[in-house]
Amino acid sequence: MKIADQLKIIILDSVEAKVDPKEVKIEHPNDNQFGDYSTNIALIMAKKLKQNPRKLAEEMQGQINDYVLKNKIDLIEKVEMAGAGFINFYLNPSYLIEEAEIINYDIEFRRKLAQNFEGKTMVIDYSAPNIAKPFGIGHLRSTNIGQSIYNIYKILGWRCIGDNHIGDWGTQYGKLMAAIVHAMNNDSRFIIGESKLNLDKITIDDLENLYVKFHKEAEKDENLAEEGRQWFAKLEQGDKEAKKIWQKCVDISLREFERVYQMLGVKIDFVHGESFYQDMISGVTKEIEGKKITKKSQGAVIVELKGMPPAMLEKSNGTTTYFARDMAAIKYRKEKWNPDLIIYEVGSDQQLHFRQVFAAAELMGWFNQDQLVHVAHGLIRWPTGKFSTRKGDTIHLSTVMEKAMAEAKKIADKSEVDKKLTATEKEEMIKTVAIGAVKFSDLVSDPKKDIIFDWDKVMSLEGDSGPYLQYTYARCKSVLNKTKIKEQKNISRVSGKINNEEMSLVKEFYKFEEKIIEAAERFSPSVVAEYILGIARKYNEFYAKNWIINQKEEVFRVFLTRTAASIIETGLDLLGIETVEKM
Repeated sequence: MKIADQLKIIILDSVEAKVDPKEVKIEHPNDNQFGDYSTNIALIMAKKLKQNPRKLAEEMQGQINDYVLKNKIDLIEKVEMAGAGFINFYLNPSYLIEEAEIINYDIEFRRKLAQNFEGKTMVIDYSAPNIAKPFGIGHLRSTNIGQSIYNIYKILGWRCIGDNHIGDWGTQYGKLMAAIVHAMNNDSRFIIGESKLNLDKITIDDLENLYVKFHKEAEKDENLAEEGRQWFAKLEQGDKEAKKIWQKCVDISLREFERVYQMLGVKIDFVHGESFYQDMISGVTKEIEGKKITKKSQGAVIVELKGMPPAMLEKSNGTTTYFARDMAAIKYRKEKWNPDLIIYEVGSDQQLHFRQVFAAAELMGWFNQDQLVHVAHGLIRWPTGKFSTRKGDTIHLSTVMEKAMAEAKKIADKSEVDKKLTATEKEEMIKTVAIGAVKFSDLVSDPKKDIIFDWDKVMSLEGDSGPYLQYTYARCKSVLNKTKIKEQKNISRVSGKINNEEMSLVKEFYKFEEKIIEAAERFSPSVVAEYILGIARKYNEFYAKNWIINQKEEVFRVFLTRTAASIIETGLDLLGIETVEKM
């Protein structure tokens, strides 16, 4: 149970206030001098009872103090009243140190976290790149955020299932197939290189170039768009030539995606392309029609939904829709895993689509809408607008990583430990730092906000960055390698007098669990990212002002160092970022 929840129980039991518990806020004051937590209950009750809030707060403070003493609650050191009627709680330092001890003992900490939601099942749909083009920087957001949400829910005890809903079906692939056929027939408009296209030697870059060429030429030749629709119709009808070309595109793309995932340290449990659900759509469509929520509109089959535009289930030419495939997917997930929660980590430009899918799923009785969540991340944009594959206006992740590697090498070249590293170790450090920089620059941002792509910001390896956290962790490990103190228990007995920098750390350590829970509740890895940045800053302040090794305070200060290292390591792990021991 979170400390805030414990305090709420203590407050409500001691003052016996007739108030809705949801109205009672338990928050961290902005200034530490006003305690570790503060509550507004006196302000709420004063308004209801038409009393002076400060006078009421004084009465409640006395009641809470009496309750704490009577019940011997070690959690609370003191309770004070402040301001217009806020009641502030100061936690017992010995309790906070005991909480830090649990974090130190990683297995025990993880066991404690897992008790929060043990027995719950969550499916998360994330990454979901489209075939036939290199992995772009835009898909990095869904991959990073989705994997981190997966990690956060898993550490909290959820059974997590990652499902990569690859975009491999739809009219756009009919257009690509048309372009491929033209290139194979030596159409000068679609030639790549010096000769006609050989299907067996086609690359992921070729596929992207052909897609761009198709849309460029389609602006001049309106017949090309119709060719694309016909090729997709052939694919849905099982045409052998169409199937062969499409399968080649899929195979090339999946190999490219797997290469990227390995580089990023991402492993998604299942890969189910849109095509996977194709054979299920007929049955799902009949089931939806059986609920009497569909009607014909200009030859198409639509689902009528309250308060939003209707969703198209089937096009007038008989081909399937993105909506139909997602309805098939949601039913499959229910029957396969029966989850308590399904999270869709998909860009904010798909908000209407998922509102429609969720509403339709509720009408079908498959899920309640509170079991379905769209984590609508903001888009990565140019200052002038969206990336566009059609226009060839994108940035490949490989390009970003090349630049990040070059910047990380500069760090390695300047590093004090560089001379002590083998060539292989140095190469591994460069790779880890570069990937950490790129991933953290994304994850530290609020998922809901758009990101204006800025090379300088993405490549920054200083300040509030992944490398800064990796460096702080390496600093902690350096201290731990120098000390002879290895196993630490009952630290509160030897803590002695705690100075300001030490107390500043102690008063942050205990928040780790609640920050992980908050990140899950908000579907926002940035909560964890910001928290471990704060830990790193406070540790570096402590390190700059306090000697550690061979000091009378060595036992306690090593403990602080070990706890800071454990939090940074676990936090980075939740974000899918590796640590380095030397930097």
